[in-house]
Amino acid sequence: MGFDELEKEQQVMVVMRKVLTSVIREITPAPGKEYPLSEQTVEDIKMCLKLISTREQELAKEKGITNLARPHYADEEQTVKTVSFGQVKKGEKGKEE
Repeated sequence: MGFDELEKEQQVMVVMRKVLTSVIREITPAPGKEYPLSEQTVEDIKMCLKLISTREQELAKEKGITNLARPHYADEEQTVKTVSFGQVKKGEKGKEE
């Protein structure tokens, strides 16, 4: 389902979530540097993101949409192993060597 097909409230939720996460990415300092936001502002942003997520789930549930997508982290262990074609070798009669 494309953005234009979403209801207005869903569009608002998507845009708010994207703007907040973009702001967080842009202001996150390099390791060891001081974070520019106060603890209270960080907590308020977390609360906003949680409210947005909760409302998005409610709207999806009202429409009967099951969202099985889950966030993942770059350092999270992958459940799928990628193998390049160069690593695949074919032995005699189709058996791997």
